[in-house]
Amino acid sequence: MKRSGGLFPAMILMGVALAGCGLQGGTPTSTLPVGIPVPPSVEATSPPAVSPSATAPSITAPSTTRPSTTTAPSTTSPSTSTAPRASLKTFTTADGQLAFDYPEAWSVRDPAGELPEGGGAFAEVTNKAGKPLATLRTNMATGSTCQEKYPYEVLELQELPVLTRNGAKPRFVFETRGDAEAAGPAETPAAAYGITTVPAATGDSACPIFHFFTWPPTAAMFGAFFNPDNNVVPGAAGLPYLEQARKYMDTTEYQDIRRMITSLRPAAPMPSSIPPSPSAAATNN
Repeated sequence: MKRSGGLFPAMILMGVALAGCGLQGGTPTSTLPVGIPVPPSVEATSPPAVSPSATAPSITAPSTTRPSTTTAPSTTSPSTSTAPRASLKTFTTADGQLAFDYPEAWSVRDPAGELPEGGGAFAEVTNKAGKPLATLRTNMATGSTCQEKYPYEVLELQELPVLTRNGAKPRFVFETRGDAEAAGPAETPAAAYGITTVPAATGDSACPIFHFFTWPPTAAMFGAFFNPDNNVVPGAAGLPYLEQARKYMDTTEYQDIRRMITSLRPAAPMPSSIPPSPSAAATNN
């Protein structure tokens, strides 16, 4: 696997900036998020063990990475890590629609930028050092095209039925694009974690990462692109980008991020019937 990344999405979340940058409401777009440096290309290596979610049963995703000519296909397995949980606080969006739990040492900036016409949520979560780790946005206009596909790998996946709307069941996913034989999208981060309702890829290739999920009145996002400048992996500074992304899964910070994102839930009961909204899904097959 290869490529590098910044914090967040070409088709990717792509029109949105995770962890501090995001797509504004309005005309669908598929531009690269602002402020995300593109790291150098990377080499494929086997990923570390996957840590189980502490919020709901986690689904171990088989590797879909096309093997290189010199290494065997990578796989994932449950982690035996027993990292202590941080004390949690609960954040509720200013519009009262969504809530999530986060470590008390972290901070949430709300609003983190200009809201789209019609309002919505725009919150950025930072760690104790002030590094952005994830962005939550709602009322987003989305749009994407898939003109090229890339080798991919799903490092972790967990369904989030509590966020299901209009029959679309969101899932948390940490995934990558590119490998030792083929690079990921040009000038685009190649590893990201977040919530999506984009159809899961099949076969040995996938469209660029696009993490949006269906949420009234249009679509929402909660996640970030893996950025070594923000998602620090102790002792891994000299490693290739994708290898750092895999090792990041073993850190307490990542486990706290996953618990936070997968804790996202409606802050109040939602109407049983919600009018169809523009789809946040993109063809990924």
